[in-house]
Amino acid sequence: MTSRKPDEQLARNSRLRLVRPRSLAATARRAVADRRTRPAPRPPEGTPPRAELARQARQVLADAVRVARWAAVDRGLVTAHAPGSARERAAAALGLTQEQVRTAWDRARLAGLVEIHGDAVRPGWRLRAWDRDDSAALRGWVALLDAWSLAHPAPQDAEPAAVAEVVEAVPQVLSLLQLSAGPVPVPALLDLLQQRVAELREQRCEVPYAADAGAPPEPGAPAPGERREGTRAAPDPDALPRLLDWALEGLASVGALTLGDGQATLTPLGNWAVWVKLEQICVAAQSPAGHIEQSAEDMLRGCVRLTPGPARAEYRAWLAARPTGKAVAELLAVARGDDALLRGLAFEALRVVGAAAEAEVRAAAGEPSLRPYALLWLAEHEGADPDEAPDVLTRQEATWLWVDTAAAVVDHGESDLLVRHLESAVQGTVPALLDEVRAVGHPRTVQVLVALAAAHPDPALAKAVRRAAFQVHAGGA
Repeated sequence: MTSRKPDEQLARNSRLRLVRPRSLAATARRAVADRRTRPAPRPPEGTPPRAELARQARQVLADAVRVARWAAVDRGLVTAHAPGSARERAAAALGLTQEQVRTAWDRARLAGLVEIHGDAVRPGWRLRAWDRDDSAALRGWVALLDAWSLAHPAPQDAEPAAVAEVVEAVPQVLSLLQLSAGPVPVPALLDLLQQRVAELREQRCEVPYAADAGAPPEPGAPAPGERREGTRAAPDPDALPRLLDWALEGLASVGALTLGDGQATLTPLGNWAVWVKLEQICVAAQSPAGHIEQSAEDMLRGCVRLTPGPARAEYRAWLAARPTGKAVAELLAVARGDDALLRGLAFEALRVVGAAAEAEVRAAAGEPSLRPYALLWLAEHEGADPDEAPDVLTRQEATWLWVDTAAAVVDHGESDLLVRHLESAVQGTVPALLDEVRAVGHPRTVQVLVALAAAHPDPALAKAVRRAAFQVHAGGA
């Protein structure tokens, strides 16, 4: 027996290892027992190896990478035409025309190779990993494919509404090309496009003005060739063939398909990308919660049992089905809730959103409950190594995050995981951790300390933790 007080024993004997904090995602996911993963689906027969696909992606974006690296060093926006401008200097330095530089710069931005902060240009993580990471090259190319209609602007005289309909219908066109596994005549693609556009208009309950052409005009009705303000003009029968040509040319320009002899054929890179997107949609549709149609909270709960890779695929499918601004708002609303595990997963999903979520995440950094997560998100978004990102947190913020992670484990995990969670604290000793936990003011502090005391096999440590819980509950220091 010993007469030492519990805190003195801990200070002498229970030194904590000084380890970097584990992320909430890494720790809290282990809180879910009986985790199951799906076997990785196999791509279609004949799909080139991943390394070859990455080589093709790098080839498509070769000029974009050169311009991005030049701009990142020069820190200049490659936009203006004026003599002496960054575009002119880049053209001279890289041996390209100014028009080639403009195209490459647009692609670099769309592929996430550069990040623009005010008037400064920084290399994106994909650019830094471009030569060594096949995933970076493939993700950059897929981002360019997703933005094909921006990389290849529509004809200036095209009706904006018709352009939007064609862009919305293009995934079905690509799906037909992928399922056909070979050349498809352009007329067949046009038939599919017309059907899809008609479905979109029917979903919006739009009735063409020409539908009432045989009826006598009502009093005050517009004269032939005119239309009431706010109504859609009758569709131009020649618009869809012309816009299909524009879409196919745009997809060909980013390396997704080839054109010739009145036919279109997916490239190996395009075939792989469409297959991946179809798999993501199927995975989401087959998930227990039906993620793609569920709320953000239900989607995140459905992802709890998934490992990071499949979970990211679920996030992408869910995000693709709704406007970005609305999706970000929903995720942050979940993060503000009481479930700490969902708070961490919401910020994982926001990492998939990327730059489009930066303004909202930066604003969320002003909220105490979201601040540690937001600061880590911003640090990684600005290029910090994930292992070093926790360095941006103050001691108090890191302690708050430790308690929040522990709350996730209490709600979703087992006692042994809560005990192991002690190793992730930034404090050097258990007494120091308890002092700072008491001071940080997390609303779940008492529950976390009581659960930790009940779980820990060391009687002295458990006694000190229970004492700290009582002090917090009683309002003591």
